[in-house]
Amino acid sequence: MHTRRPLRVALDQGCGRSGDTASALSRLAERARAAADAGADLIAGPEMSLTGYNIGPATARLAEPADGPLAEAVSAIARENGIAVAYGFPERANGAVYNTVQVVDSSGERLAAYRKTHLFGDLDRESFTPGDEPVVQADLCGVRLGLLVCYDVEFPEAVRAHALAGTELLLVPTALMLPFTRIPEQVVPVRALENQIHVAYVNRCDTEGDLRYAGLSTLVAPDGSETLRAGPGEELLIGDVDPDAVARARREQSYLADRRPAVYTRLVL
Repeated sequence: MHTRRPLRVALDQGCGRSGDTASALSRLAERARAAADAGADLIAGPEMSLTGYNIGPATARLAEPADGPLAEAVSAIARENGIAVAYGFPERANGAVYNTVQVVDSSGERLAAYRKTHLFGDLDRESFTPGDEPVVQADLCGVRLGLLVCYDVEFPEAVRAHALAGTELLLVPTALMLPFTRIPEQVVPVRALENQIHVAYVNRCDTEGDLRYAGLSTLVAPDGSETLRAGPGEELLIGDVDPDAVARARREQSYLADRRPAVYTRLVL
């Protein structure tokens, strides 16, 4: 049986300076270099990693197209360090601003961009328009990567859609604040287990305005076990994603195969 090599991922749980994109890019370059030196194939940062999340009107001011100067700068960092990069930024398109995570490969080529579909509270709704494409994927080093952002993972349907579409590693940049530690500690492991996929949940840390972020970034395997777990402060976590663990988990417990979609049509949606 053919065995695929693990994908080594780096989860960059960072703080950063709100609204300071130059500082964010400098920090990303340093972290990308460290991750690449550790053999990582991909480095992923938190939600709105290039600009900050709780920045009010500055969100609109800093918004750029998906191929704008920020994207060009990140692509250069990816090329220079030979590592794929997943990063968050406010994307301006179609007269709107979206909460977007974008992935570029190790040559700096754009692989995918996902716009957050479930907006959280007034902070999100006052700054962003929701996306309407629920499943966005990319192939990275032979692994099918899927994208969600923060609050999206708290909806079972969003993660199940990825599992059914073949996602093996679900990447979820987030800006989760206190006191909601139950999300990384309880909800994320359940999402990985019930869908039998890897889930990488990358949070912010420290404070930003009136928010204090929870940290606790994690990488969870398809059996619900933790591969990586951060504390509340700044950390660069590095671990391996075994793509073949998805099939093993589904042989041991066939959640997806045992579903009964015809029965679910009776449910009121």
